[in-house]
Amino acid sequence: MAEGQAARQSGAMSENITEQSAVKRLERSCSDRMLAGVCGGLARYFDISPTFYRVGFVVLTLLGGAGVLIYAAAALVIPEEGMTDSVAAEILRSRRERPWQLIGLALVAVAGAVLLSRATLWPQGDAAWVLVLLAGGVILWSQRRGKHAPAGTSATGEGAMPTRKRRSVGRPLAIAASVIVVLVLAAAAVTATVFHVDVRNGIGKRVYVPAAVADVHRHYRLGIGELKLDLGDVQLPVGETEVDTRVGVGNLVVTVPPNVALRITASAEIGEARVLDRHADGRNAGVKLNGNGRRVLVLKARVGLGTVQVKRSVR
Repeated sequence: MAEGQAARQSGAMSENITEQSAVKRLERSCSDRMLAGVCGGLARYFDISPTFYRVGFVVLTLLGGAGVLIYAAAALVIPEEGMTDSVAAEILRSRRERPWQLIGLALVAVAGAVLLSRATLWPQGDAAWVLVLLAGGVILWSQRRGKHAPAGTSATGEGAMPTRKRRSVGRPLAIAASVIVVLVLAAAAVTATVFHVDVRNGIGKRVYVPAAVADVHRHYRLGIGELKLDLGDVQLPVGETEVDTRVGVGNLVVTVPPNVALRITASAEIGEARVLDRHADGRNAGVKLNGNGRRVLVLKARVGLGTVQVKRSVR
C-alpha cells in the first residue's frame, strides 16, 4: 500500500509540474530577434507570426514615432528569455546600490511619456524631448553595461589575485556633465512645451523694415530671440491691415506708423506688455487698444516668455 500511495503522489507531482511548465510566460526572445526580441517574444506568447508585430511597430513609427516608444517600453518591462526580472524591475530593486540606472530609467520614462502623448500623423519638432530620451537611454545603457563588467578582480590569467577596485575620476565627471546637459535639455523641453515654442521658426535676432504695403507679411514668427518689426515708413491703405506677430521666448518690438488708427492685442504669458503709454506685467499680461479710423492697423503681438513692446514711429 505504501508503494501504491507513493506512486500516486509521484504521479500527482509530475502532473502539477507538467501543468506549471505548460503555463506560458511573456519573455523577449533570444533566438528570434532583430533588436531586443520583443516581437519574437510576443509571437511566441500569442502564437502569431512575428512579422505581424514588426509591421505594426513600423506603421506606428511612421505615424508620429509611437512605435519606437512602445517598443522601448516593452523592452524595459518584458523580461528577457531565461531571466527572472525585467530590466525595469531589476533597476527598481537595485536602486540603492545603483541610483544612476534609476535616473536613466526615469528620464527615458518621462521623455517617452511626453513624446507619446504628443505623437501625431506628422512629427511636430519635439527635438528637445528626443534628446532627453536619448540621454536617458545612454545613461541607462552605460550603467547596465558597467554592471556586467568584472569588478574587484584582475584579468591577467588563471589564478589571478583579487585587486582593489579603482574608481576613475573621469567617469563620475563624465556622468555629472551628462546629467547637467540632460537637465538643461529637460528645462528647454519643458519651456518649449509650456510656452509653445517652435524652434522651426528660428533662433536669434530678426529685423524687418518693409518699405511698402506689398512688403508687409501677414505673419511674423520667431522661436527664441528678438524680433523687431518696423512699419514706420509704410503707407497703409484705406481699411484694415492685419499683422500677426509672435515670439516664443524673447523680445518682440513693433513700430507702427504715426498716421493710422490702432486695434492692438498685445500679450505675454509671463513677462511684460507695453503698448504706447499702457503697461502690464506678470502672468498673462495683456494690453488692448480699440481704435477706429479710415486706415486701421489690426495688430496681434504675443510672446510666451519675455517682453512685447508696441511704439509709434517718430519719423
